[in-house]
Amino acid sequence: MFAYTDDRMSVLDYQPWYIEKDKKLQAVKICSGRKQGKSIVAQLEGLDDRNEAETWVGLDIYIPRNQLKKLGKDEFYWSDLIGLNVETKAGEALGRIDHMLETGANDVLVVKGDRERLIPFVMHQVVTTVDIDGQRMVVDWDPDF
Repeated sequence: MFAYTDDRMSVLDYQPWYIEKDKKLQAVKICSGRKQGKSIVAQLEGLDDRNEAETWVGLDIYIPRNQLKKLGKDEFYWSDLIGLNVETKAGEALGRIDHMLETGANDVLVVKGDRERLIPFVMHQVVTTVDIDGQRMVVDWDPDF
């Protein structure tokens, strides 16, 4: 599994997980977990057969939002940013945030519109406004770049 948490192992602290399998969201409890290379292996309660466990590999894991920590001003969860319309300070539409990349230095917005743009997520320098309710982000960015 790939965890979108600052500390990859902290994904094991969330209980329960909700996993979509066979088009149904199922609540599962984690019995134990460990790091294995760049991945995490988790033992799910009631899942003791290795062949059955292999059918759960690669599925998306969800947790209730109320398990997430409260964020400070100008902090956002990626899931809140994905799908926002992005425009320049002059009001020129650049597209929508398709996904985000973690580069180490700063996160990068992947904005898809007339073309794909990679825009660094740097608050107050590049990103000037984030309006989650209005589904809009304003950036100080040259649309030709």
